[in-house]
Amino acid sequence: MFYKDERLALFIDGSNLYAAAKALGFDIDYKLLRQEFMRRGKMLRAFYYTALLENDEYSPIRPLVDWLHYNGFTMVTKPAKEYTDSMGRRKVKGNMDIELTVDAMELAPRVDHIVLFSGDGDFRPLIASLQRQGVRVSVVSTIRSQPPMISDELRRQADNFIELEDLRDVIGRPPREMPMEPRSVAAASGQ
Repeated sequence: MFYKDERLALFIDGSNLYAAAKALGFDIDYKLLRQEFMRRGKMLRAFYYTALLENDEYSPIRPLVDWLHYNGFTMVTKPAKEYTDSMGRRKVKGNMDIELTVDAMELAPRVDHIVLFSGDGDFRPLIASLQRQGVRVSVVSTIRSQPPMISDELRRQADNFIELEDLRDVIGRPPREMPMEPRSVAAASGQ
């Protein structure tokens, strides 16, 4: 349910979308995702939200964050909090719900349709508020994983639910395999 002349904004809960795609067995190609929604309407912004571990020498998400930043996505990041739980396990916490909510509320007067890439039920009041302001809201997540990655309340509140699995052929790519070392490539090809 998209109209070519409507002003769109994408709000991507990075960790939630990553978990949903992983549960379905594919990776998101963000260039294709952006192109797909530019085709569906007049896309004003594509926001991507994620927490980053600042003290790690190498963060596996850093290349993605840098690529998105240089390719038209508005990056919203903050340092993740690292702690040790009562069982002595290292845990990372980095909730971006407030940042996403504030940005969506600020942009609401300038858009016709917001696409939220998250299944987090905490966003139900945000969707209700956006709808009261006349903004249509589509939610992208999945009910086809075990367990489903979207809360029932969020799915029911949205104007439109888009099953992530249905977008696989449009925005997906197979999960990356670890690249073989050069010697292994030569051995595998019989050289």
